[in-house]
Amino acid sequence: MTSLPTPQPGAKKLGLVIDLDTCVGCHACAVNCKEWNASGVSAPLTDSNAYHADPHGVWFNRVHTYEAGEGQSSRTVHFPRSCLHCETPACVTVCPTGASYKRAEDGIVLVNADACIGCQLCAWACPYGAREFDADDGVMKKCTLCVDRIYNENLPESERVPACVSTCPASARHFGDFNDPASAVSRLVLERGGYDLMPEMGYQPTNKYLPPRKPAAPQAAVPQAETGATSSLLRWLDRALSR
Repeated sequence: MTSLPTPQPGAKKLGLVIDLDTCVGCHACAVNCKEWNASGVSAPLTDSNAYHADPHGVWFNRVHTYEAGEGQSSRTVHFPRSCLHCETPACVTVCPTGASYKRAEDGIVLVNADACIGCQLCAWACPYGAREFDADDGVMKKCTLCVDRIYNENLPESERVPACVSTCPASARHFGDFNDPASAVSRLVLERGGYDLMPEMGYQPTNKYLPPRKPAAPQAAVPQAETGATSSLLRWLDRALSR
């Protein structure tokens, strides 16, 4: 089994903040992610019967849409899902060949395709459904946080962000270093109550979700029992993902 790296002093902790209040469910993040990675370090990405009744393909980003809540506190929630680059990822520790690993310098979780035997143990271990099996290559693939982009000095500095972040029309996705308390992602988590998905699992995901803001309706118009819509919605998302 694969061990986790020892944290390094001054190391980065790179990840995403996703604003559930802002995401409009347009799937631009998923499409641009697919386009970038289909020609990058993870290429190719399987697509079979893409326009037929039983399509199969590898997608590092997926967007799910739910109707959550009841009455005046109900709302449509678009829920983007990808690898959360956990602090203690089970997908890494179960890997029998060391193909799945976590980088000490920035916390990104990656897969070495040359060492992967396609056993899919990592997919079974990941509670977030973030692992993708590429049937054409016979190996596991996943979000790389666009390592071939964020460190690419041939790109303008403003473009050295994951493809999903660069293309989001609603600015619902944010990228940065969580070990820097002054970074935009750290401030967003602090100010908006950034949320760990399924924290009870104990994997300490790096990526955070910002909860939907409470409705702007006057308090008198909303029954007291429904004012906890934000916390109940997050619990509902946890249950939906764990099914």
